[in-house]
Amino acid sequence: MSEIKKLGEILKRKNIKISGAESCTGGMVAAEITSVDGISAVFNESFVTYSNDAKHRNLGVSEETLKKFGAVSEECAREMAEGAASRSGADIAFSVTGIAGPTGGTKEKPVGTVCFGVFFKGKTVTTTAHFKGGREDVRKSAVAFVIDMMISLVEQELG
Repeated sequence: MSEIKKLGEILKRKNIKISGAESCTGGMVAAEITSVDGISAVFNESFVTYSNDAKHRNLGVSEETLKKFGAVSEECAREMAEGAASRSGADIAFSVTGIAGPTGGTKEKPVGTVCFGVFFKGKTVTTTAHFKGGREDVRKSAVAFVIDMMISLVEQELG
């Protein structure tokens, strides 16, 4: 069973409502989720917030967070996931924000840097990963990473 089908089956079986917020992946995670048959029972909406303004307006990411840490930060990923959960009423919400390239990287945050957040059961877990390859490689790797992250967290919490 593919990882996305595994996640979908867990969410449907446990009636866990899901939402998400994506920046560098531009809706690719939502597209994967909606590939699961019957997922509409638990997936209502997701947010593609590519600009800082969209992150602030649609998800409530604070302007202070964006100024102090930047859009590519675990702090921003945390606020994105929590904002997606609160605005959608989801039980679990993911976020992805990063630099897919080929431009936009810095010494501190090189191309391939992606920050993730997952809100579940009142807690938010964040992490940062660094992926190799071109733009599409980074984006595809980020999608797979956040799906695996959600599976691990749900399995830990629910056994």
